Amino acid sequence: MTAPSPHDAPVTVRTFTRRFDATPRGVRLARRHLTRLLDAWGIPRGSERSDAAALVVAELGANAVTHGLVPGRLFELRAGLCAATLVIEVSDARGERRPPAPGAAPAPGPDAESGRGLLLVAAVADRWSVLDRRGPGKTVRVELDLPG
Repeated sequence: MTAPSPHDAPVTVRTFTRRFDATPRGVRLARRHLTRLLDAWGIPRGSERSDAAALVVAELGANAVTHGLVPGRLFELRAGLCAATLVIEVSDARGERRPPAPGAAPAPGPDAESGRGLLLVAAVADRWSVLDRRGPGKTVRVELDLPG
């Protein structure tokens, strides 16, 4: 009898998509929804990965509201869990205002009141990228590897 290969293991894929008002309140709701969802998916609130995911949604949501706002349009949060990777995507409707590529974000000055969001995202993400979106806008995709 041969041992099962990792390719024989069942793959569980979980996904979530929801649009939120492009307001600070919408960002808070997105973050709260995600942490509740992750808890239901077995990533407990207050864990390192749940906190990292909450930070990612807070920063990317704030960027979508601040830099990607198109009046009357919402921002979208997508989350997916497949094997040992949590994928978070935040999309907005403004395609011409793209964030710098990973590793290209300039460091803000010591007295700057903004400009640290993508640096925080890069610090907790295992991988991230900026993608074109079907239709108008862009998507920032973040991948967080999960232990075990």
